[in-house]
Amino acid sequence: MVLTADVPTREQLVGRASELAPLLRKNAAWTEENRRLHDESIEALADAGVFRMRVPTRYGGYESDTRTLVDVAAELGRADASTAWTASVYWIPTWMTCLFPDEVQDEVFSTPDVRVCGTLSPTAMAAPADGGVVVNGKWGFISGALHSHWQEIVAILVGPEGEPAPIIALVPTSELQIVDDWYTSGLKGTGSVSTIAQDLFVPQERVLPLGAVLQGQHASKLNADAPIYRAPLLPVASASSVGAVLGMARGAMDAFFERLPQRKITYTSYASQAEAPLTHLQVAEATMKIDETEFHAHRLATQVDAKGTEGVTWTLEERARARADVGAVCRLAKEAVDILNTASGGSSIYSDVPIQRIARDIQAVNLHALMHPNTNAELYGRILCGQEPNSLYI
Repeated sequence: MVLTADVPTREQLVGRASELAPLLRKNAAWTEENRRLHDESIEALADAGVFRMRVPTRYGGYESDTRTLVDVAAELGRADASTAWTASVYWIPTWMTCLFPDEVQDEVFSTPDVRVCGTLSPTAMAAPADGGVVVNGKWGFISGALHSHWQEIVAILVGPEGEPAPIIALVPTSELQIVDDWYTSGLKGTGSVSTIAQDLFVPQERVLPLGAVLQGQHASKLNADAPIYRAPLLPVASASSVGAVLGMARGAMDAFFERLPQRKITYTSYASQAEAPLTHLQVAEATMKIDETEFHAHRLATQVDAKGTEGVTWTLEERARARADVGAVCRLAKEAVDILNTASGGSSIYSDVPIQRIARDIQAVNLHALMHPNTNAELYGRILCGQEPNSLYI
């Protein structure tokens, strides 16, 4: 059944995300302590339409463009990094679901405000079976798994001829084992636990070649001409992620200025930290870095949206630059947070002061394999120097 829904504008969705800030800030300490998002936060995100932003309009979704994702995630990240990261991660496998056959989408999107978690790591094996494949293996870093309905998994399929090939599949999260192993220094609230498949049968219609998905190739007839679904996966995933990082940097600035009027600089003659030239330099430098972060985030989103609308092929250099943009976002945002964290003094190490959590969260983001600034810059430079990419994830 085709649903009809009013599709909110970017401004409306950003406004809704901004209105969630008090609730997300209130739940941030609980979220970190319990290593998962608060159920109240999940319900609020659903009510705001956050989980519908990459869902086709025929299912009541919004088919939001990537610039909208960036701006919404930035508002969420300004309030709580773990919430923004989890929402961003849901957007990526939700988008990937829209490449599957339409009957598979009918099944997945029959659940209101469905949440799809996932991974791109092929850490499992699959074997052919009558009508599908049987999967065995384990996946780590599955952000949002504890609140998800489906998981997108990746495995290596060894066919009858013995030629291994990576596949991607959709499985109900209820059919996977959850391993509660998410004990980390940053992004604690994302609940990025591990999941295990044991002799799990997946019907063939819920299986696609990973290579096709990386290229943005469709098994869906109804989504084939939709601008947001005709792009390579990695630029889409990159653009889906950067808003949360931008929001973390803005949140650090908010946290710094909230405490500034009450602070002095201990063991100096400054009765107010705001009077110190050092503070002026620190705030200016951090602000400029956040401005640069926003530039790279919006440039990436604009390119993804424009090329989707135009329906033109991505060049190898453009795809590598998408990875470079996400790396630059992470590097610059972390540099800004580090400046503000350093300027926050010894009292900021108390657990009820937000900036120490933001610093740990943004450090965790910078260590992510697909977000890592050095890895992404090297890949871009490699392509600029006329070399072949040394990664499938481009």
